Amino acid sequence: MQWRGRRTSDNIEDRRRGGGTAGRAGIGGLGLVVVLLIGIFFGVDVTPFLGGGQVVQTGAPAGPNVIDDETEEFVGVVLAETEEVWGPLFEQSGLQYTPPRLVLYAGGTVSACGAAQSAMGPFYCPNDQTVYLDTDFFNTMAQQFGSRGDFAFAYVIAHEVGHHVQDELGLLGQVNAQRSRMRQADSNALSVRVELQADCYAGIWANAAQERLQLTDADIRDALDTAARIGDDALQRASQGRVVPDSFTHGTSEQRQNWFHEGFRTGDPDSCDTFNRRDI
Repeated sequence: MQWRGRRTSDNIEDRRRGGGTAGRAGIGGLGLVVVLLIGIFFGVDVTPFLGGGQVVQTGAPAGPNVIDDETEEFVGVVLAETEEVWGPLFEQSGLQYTPPRLVLYAGGTVSACGAAQSAMGPFYCPNDQTVYLDTDFFNTMAQQFGSRGDFAFAYVIAHEVGHHVQDELGLLGQVNAQRSRMRQADSNALSVRVELQADCYAGIWANAAQERLQLTDADIRDALDTAARIGDDALQRASQGRVVPDSFTHGTSEQRQNWFHEGFRTGDPDSCDTFNRRDI
């Protein structure tokens, strides 16, 4: 993956060394504890468990963001590449794409979906259309999941942007409304479809960006390997020694690999309709 020297997105806010935050009082008390436990076990997106609340203003950014380290530059390039891909794809369908913001933080910050903690892993908050990322998660991916290569990290960012694409299309709000009326097992099953579609959208992005970023077969293998390592079955087997399918929220290792590959193989967003597939 050749990313150095490319355009970085203007839609980044770096809170790692202080600065303003704006958020929404959301999950608290026992609810936040549950979310954090999920993050500790799964280390990945917990969007399906986050909700909205009352806006809390705690300051404002001091000015335009400045890219001042390699990690931030990498994230900025990947985010810019998602903008390059999804903007034209939306235009082809007669739609307008509004890119998400991405907040970098260290340890914890405030989001419009409640508190953001490093244990939660990266997540997308639809209430402020922002991806939240503690960059220490890259170290966690390498140390705990054995993820390797820049593109494995890019896949995680592209997955979260995939949730923003769902939000832009109105899918995320519809699904969250449905899940609120379901029993837990059915809600979890619907969450799996949401997550697998985001994996497929990450594959769509990889297909469209592969020439600009000079992606190799090894890069794609790194992404597929990461998808396998963060499948619900793999994570449950590692953390508790057994697999409980009714509690899956993101999909199995095989499903996550297959749907990323589906998007990458076809380059067609219509191929990512996980909601009407009976084999999920």
